[in-house]
Amino acid sequence: MSAVLQVSGLRVHYGVIEAVKGIDLTIAQGRITTLLGGNGAGKSTTLLALSGLLRASAGSIVFDGDELRDQPPHRIVERGLIQVPEGREILTTLTVRENLLLGAYRRGADELKKDLAYVLALFPRLKEKLHGRAGNLSGGEQQMLAIARALMARPRCLLLDEPSMGLAPLLVREIFKTLRALNESGLTILLVEQNIHQALRIAHHGYVMENGEIALSGSSAELLHNPKVIEAYLGA
Repeated sequence: MSAVLQVSGLRVHYGVIEAVKGIDLTIAQGRITTLLGGNGAGKSTTLLALSGLLRASAGSIVFDGDELRDQPPHRIVERGLIQVPEGREILTTLTVRENLLLGAYRRGADELKKDLAYVLALFPRLKEKLHGRAGNLSGGEQQMLAIARALMARPRCLLLDEPSMGLAPLLVREIFKTLRALNESGLTILLVEQNIHQALRIAHHGYVMENGEIALSGSSAELLHNPKVIEAYLGA
């Protein structure tokens, strides 16, 4: 399986503090890869660097053969590397429809109708509230909106940061079911998640971060049965 995203020697600093310490990641085309670990491990910082929202101190970020490390965020979006941020970051005073259209602001209007119909079929709850304020949505619906907005940009690789955060178990299962369906349709996904059991159930490959470094990597099955993962994250 070819790599659509290859990260080599990535380092990211906050001032003098090195938050990501020279990590390597390979994201295979058409697969779900998950980046796991506890709070402060460096997972979200890694995604922000891949999206150009934080400047990497060193290393290489090659997406579909092109180096992205020094590219501005809007150019990275144009290339098809799209992030769903932690905390959703929807615009609460705008309508659901307006939020969705913002996801496609780099694209021509003639394509929007088809894509809007696609994401609303994927998330029927959003269709019911299309013209209501996004701030009136539940937490789960806001997460659906954040994912749908990203899909409006037609990602080639979707970066998701903690999509299950703050959601009830039923909604978590619904979100992960949708992610699996998106992947089965051909979308490559890099998933950052603290809900390790759910993430490894849908992922093909995983990395475990600790203190800014990759501590473990392997197939999802290998990590699910790794004694270190079981003890640290899944319960002894």
